[in-house]
Amino acid sequence: MGHSSAIWDQRAAVEVSKDWNGIDQVTLRVPRGTSARVSLHGGQVSSWRNDRGEELLFTSSKAILKPPKAIRGGITICFPQFGNCGSLEQQGFARNKIWTIDNDPPPLPPNDNNGKVFVDLLLKPSEDDLKFWPHCFEFRLRVSLTLDGDLSMISRVRNIDSKPFSFFFGYHTHLSVSDISEIRIEGLETLDYLDNLCQRERFTEQGDAITFESEVDRVYLDAPNLIAVLDHEKKRTFVIRKEGLPDFAVWNPWEKKSKSMLDFGDEEYKQMLCVDGAAIEKPITLKSGEEWTGRLEVSAVPSSYCSERFDC
Repeated sequence: MGHSSAIWDQRAAVEVSKDWNGIDQVTLRVPRGTSARVSLHGGQVSSWRNDRGEELLFTSSKAILKPPKAIRGGITICFPQFGNCGSLEQQGFARNKIWTIDNDPPPLPPNDNNGKVFVDLLLKPSEDDLKFWPHCFEFRLRVSLTLDGDLSMISRVRNIDSKPFSFFFGYHTHLSVSDISEIRIEGLETLDYLDNLCQRERFTEQGDAITFESEVDRVYLDAPNLIAVLDHEKKRTFVIRKEGLPDFAVWNPWEKKSKSMLDFGDEEYKQMLCVDGAAIEKPITLKSGEEWTGRLEVSAVPSSYCSERFDC
């Protein structure tokens, strides 16, 4: 893996190493055995393992692991675009850029530090970026693990330009699941959604939960901040919490589209589900000097487990 340096305390560890392309990656570990890995290529969370060493995020076996191509899997930062809105590349440029480790970030509230191991990353626009998207910004990203193994991401985008700008955003989260046909999502029932398979036509969700038997590509609007993804076969539930992001995108390419994607295995759709906290229908607008914060927290708990986080 190349040269590695570690900063240890009694509770947790942050380790910086090089990946196969010589790009820095940061591994976070907590004493109970949970770990997460963040690449400075795209600020992407490329791995999140529980205390039994099981990988909780999906990465395609055919992912192209060479910049500037974004890696198909993990949790990708989509900024300043999500999907095909606007003139930029489909999911924006942040996922293709090399971020830097931010050693002196502006403070976050104390509860974002306590009992967590974390890394802070920073992205600023290059001269090339400004040609395509002429707005000066600072994008700060904190990725952290709680001592219980929950994964959280806090994004802060500050407008340091003289004029307002608008952007779309998404945490493109690839969950590893046992079998997509056994999965159900609870918390999005009765909501309106835009269906990308029907020219973004608006529908209302009719089911008591979302289940999968064909391709799904939807944006659920004004969604609650807490939903659950139940994996019956693994007896595991992903509890997903968002803040500052109105929408949830839900995607699975199913069989036909999987075969058309070069960086995705033909049968891999069965083990993958994307559920993305996002701002897609309406852009976020910042005046000069303003800052926006968007958060995502993902927990993986036994399906028999009930807590205040989700009313099982």
